Amino acid sequence: MRGLISFFATNKRFLVGFLLFLIVVLLALFQPLLVRWRLGDVSPMTTGTYPLYVDPNPENLLGTDRMGRDVFSVLLVGLRYSLMIGLMAGSLATLLGIIVGFIAGFQGGRIDSTLRTFTDMILVIPTFPILVTLSAYLRGMNVVTMAILLAAFSWPFSARAIRSQVLSLRERGYVDLARVSGLGSMEIIFQEILPNLLPYLGVGLAVSTVGAILAEVGLEVIGLGPGNVATLGLMINWAIGWGAMSLGKWHLIAAPAGALVILF
Repeated sequence: MRGLISFFATNKRFLVGFLLFLIVVLLALFQPLLVRWRLGDVSPMTTGTYPLYVDPNPENLLGTDRMGRDVFSVLLVGLRYSLMIGLMAGSLATLLGIIVGFIAGFQGGRIDSTLRTFTDMILVIPTFPILVTLSAYLRGMNVVTMAILLAAFSWPFSARAIRSQVLSLRERGYVDLARVSGLGSMEIIFQEILPNLLPYLGVGLAVSTVGAILAEVGLEVIGLGPGNVATLGLMINWAIGWGAMSLGKWHLIAAPAGALVILF
């Protein structure tokens, strides 16, 4: 604990960034309570709640949009859904990466060669154009569908990284000792290898989540994705479509863009 406090004390930039990130995540987690506190029983997506295009003020911290909605309340909803999509896609991609990476790295031989070739094939596919095409043709896309779609093309990155770690760990002395002791493959994986990879998997999950959020924002900005819920990307899409910058309503783009900057 003392070492952690010392690390934060000597890394002021990291501390500031971590606190900003923590604030954004907490705002997303407590979005229902905060919105209810601000708007009562009125949905943040209800149009005409406030006058149109109001600049930031004490009542509307980030102003209002073209539909008369409180931008701060809509931003809280967007944060929640963007983080939800990113976390679901990142978790699924990491899980698939763990399965493929462990099988390939631990078994080796022909299985490793086949899985590695399949993984490399997906890695060289231009992912974003395919995501754009699939998003345009999939009807009734929702948050879960979007997360699955993003995970389907991002798991190879996790799989390759995990495979390389498993290849290294399986040659360690304690793994050889476990084999000699009569432990089966699954016991070795879950008792000897997986615990040593948990910090690495945590970092991989964070990276996958960030990548999924960026991909979701990219799709939403060009008008694709789950249009039935507000996300950070959809807020930027709205602002561009309304010509917010031309009208001098910078807060409509600055709000979601600022949230993305803090997240990344």
